[in-house]
This record gives sequence, C-alpha cells and structure tokens, in this order.
Amino acid sequence: MQEQVSAITQFSNWVGDVGGVVWGPYVLIPLLLGVGVIMMIGLNFVPWSQILKAFAVMWRGRRAAAGHEGELTPWKALMTSLAATVGTGNIVGVATAIMLGGPGAVFWMWVTAAFGMATKYCEALLAVKYREVTPAGSYVGGPMYYIKNGLGKNWKWLATLFAIFGMVASFGIGNMTQANAITINVVSLAGGDISSYISKSLVAIPMLILAGVVLIGGVKRIGDVSGTLVPIMAFIYVIGGLIILIIHIERVPEAFALIFDSAFSGHAAVGGFTGSTLAMAVRFGVARGLFSNEAGLGSAPIAHATAIVKNPVRQGMLGMLDPFLDTIVICSISALVILVSGHWSDDVASAGTLTAVAFDSAMPGGFGSWLVTIGLVLFAFSTILGWCVYGERCVIYLFGDKGALPFRIAFTLAVPVGAMAELTLVWNLADLFNGLMAIPNLIALLMLSPVVFKMTSDFFSNPDNLNNDD
Repeated sequence: MQEQVSAITQFSNWVGDVGGVVWGPYVLIPLLLGVGVIMMIGLNFVPWSQILKAFAVMWRGRRAAAGHEGELTPWKALMTSLAATVGTGNIVGVATAIMLGGPGAVFWMWVTAAFGMATKYCEALLAVKYREVTPAGSYVGGPMYYIKNGLGKNWKWLATLFAIFGMVASFGIGNMTQANAITINVVSLAGGDISSYISKSLVAIPMLILAGVVLIGGVKRIGDVSGTLVPIMAFIYVIGGLIILIIHIERVPEAFALIFDSAFSGHAAVGGFTGSTLAMAVRFGVARGLFSNEAGLGSAPIAHATAIVKNPVRQGMLGMLDPFLDTIVICSISALVILVSGHWSDDVASAGTLTAVAFDSAMPGGFGSWLVTIGLVLFAFSTILGWCVYGERCVIYLFGDKGALPFRIAFTLAVPVGAMAELTLVWNLADLFNGLMAIPNLIALLMLSPVVFKMTSDFFSNPDNLNNDD
C-alpha cells in the first residue's frame, strides 16, 4: 500500500513539474496574455467599450430569431458555456490561487479576465463562422473546426491535436476536479471524514445517477438545465457574498490594498501562509484565472457554436461576457470574502474548504458554509454538464456522430472516479491539460485574427446591426 501511495505521489509530482513548464514564464503565460492584448488592440477595445450593448444582445437572445439556424438560443448557448466555466474555479480555484500565490494572485486573475474578454469574443465569433452540421443534425464548432475550415487542410493536424487534448481534458477539468470538489465539501459540511471511501461513496453514487439522467439526454437537455440552473445559483451566490462584504465594509479597502501590493511584490510568510514570490502570484493567478473563465482554452466556443444566430459577431459579443461574469464578478466575490475574513493566512485543511470557512465565519447565523457548499455543488455539477458537451464535440470531430453516446456513458462513469480521487493529482492533471488545449487554440486565433478584425469593423460600422437580430 505504501509503495502504491508513493507511486501516485511521484506521478502527481511529475505531472505538476510538466504543468509548471507549460505554465511557466516562457510558454503559456506570455502566449495567453499576449494573444489577449493583441486581440484587444486589434479590436479597438470593443470588448470593453461595447460591454453594455453586449448585455442587451444577451437579453434579446433569450429567444431565437425566426429563420436562423442552430440548436440552442443564444442565451442557452451562453449559459451552457457559463455552466462549464462557473464551477470549482470560482470557489476552490480562487482559494487555491490565494493559498499558493498569495493575495496578489487575484490581481493576475483580473488581468487574465480583462484581456480574456477579447480572446473569448474571437473564439465565439470564429466558432459560429466556421461551424458545421453533422449528418445527425448537430451544430458543431470550436477550435478544431475553425482550424480546419479557416486555416485549411495543411493545418488539420493542429485541429486533431486540439480535439485529442479536449477529449482527454474533459475528464479532468470538466469532470473529476468538479466531482472531487463536490465530494470534499459535502462530506465536510456533514461532519464526515474526507479520507473515508465510505463517506465519499455516499456522495459519489447520487452524483453519478443525477449526471447520467441529464448527460444521456444530449446537448438540448443540458442547455435546458443550464439555462435555468446557472443564473439562479450565480445570483444567490453573488448576493450572499455582497451581504458579507457590506457587513465588513471597513475591511474591503484593506483587502484591495493587499491584492495590489502583493501583485507586484509577492507576499511574506504570515500565520499559516508560507509566503509567495511575484512569479508564484503571476503563475497561479493566470493559471486559476484560465481554469475559472477558460479564456483562450478553446472550450467555450464549442458551446457558442450551437447558438441559433446568423451573424457571428453577435455571438462573439455574448462570448466576451463569459470572463466578465465568471471572474470579474463571481471570482472577485469569493476572493474578497476570503481576504476580509482573515482566514487566508490560517492553517486551513485545504483550499477546498477555505472558502467555506471564510463565508461561514463572516456571515451571521452560520449560513455561510451552507451557501458555499450548495453553490459549489450546483456550479460544479453544471460544469460537468457543460464539459460533457465539449468532450462530446471533440469525439464527434475525431470519430463522427457514432462516438457521441459511448462518450457520454464513459463521461458519466468517470464522475465517481473523480469523487474518490486524490485532489492534488486531479488539480495537477487539470492544469496540464488546460495548457495543452490552449496552445493550439491560441496559435489559431493569432492566424485568424485578420478575419475577426474585419468582421468586427464591418459590423460596428453600421449602428443598425445592434438593433436587429440579423
């Protein structure tokens, strides 16, 4: 048994080392941020200047315009994307970033999101422009399709590479990490032993059944569930966090000062916090930022490609709301509550319970831990649903429509595996495959950026385009 544990630990450490190289200062971090900056400048800062109009487009997208093609309304396509992005990254991921990178990591999460708005705008636009319809009538799109159809046959190998990475990553970032976080928090809230396989199985089995009921129904059932679940739970979580911040309003300026000061200098050891450097703040802030909002990862455009919409720019405008809602709003709530509570420097058992401890201590009546646990369960469960769509579309690209149902079954069966897995290994795998997915997608975005810039310029040169649904 000891040899088995040792082998697992060694493998986890190896995965973490490889992930460290991928996420290091010479590979993904400059590529991710660089593409976001290039896209934002090339778009003349449209994602920032047009954000209010994007919310108007989102509101009108609750209903599909007549005569347009697709599977889900623009609203449900966005909610499916948000279902996949609003998950453990908003609760556990934020806590992990603070514990490993210090409060300054929050600033770098914001930077990733701010420029990630441009990245996601481009992803969603290209997903609709280059999408295809399968023989079974599924609207499929995303990086593998805009690489193949936008860059040409000489780049099909890059599209295939992304699809392989996406298929594998869906079991990590979109399944096992979510199931693991759900299990730890539910068991902890119930006062059970998080190291007990019996306690974990009591959560894993119902989760398996619920996931199977929804996932086997396919993208339309997932869209229906996400369209209802995500906005309700996000609203409840944000309101709960705002109540805490209002109660402790005198500590909020100090929390912001801590974030900005640590962002450029790291943070010395204090309490149970072991300290962090500037490099650690950047690395874990950007890594958890991408884990949370997935800007540049290439996953969200797979959902946006299903939208019933005619003009790709309009869905691009919904795509750019992903990072804003996910990171600038929801992640910031989690981070500020953790910091104003003061528990970020305590010797807390794990990042999986830090946010719950912070909310519980800061919210009167002991409702905080319940709010976080229920929020995490629903967010993480919706993420499992959204990532099933992503993985399925990658499988369809690789093997055709016949691979969809077997994938859904395998994806469902992976839920209890993640629930019982060791957290460090799961997170390390998620980080690694995040990076492996992002690299081919970001390369494609750079090469197709002239297409995006021209379509955007043409669209916004005519103000009437924002006032109709064409």
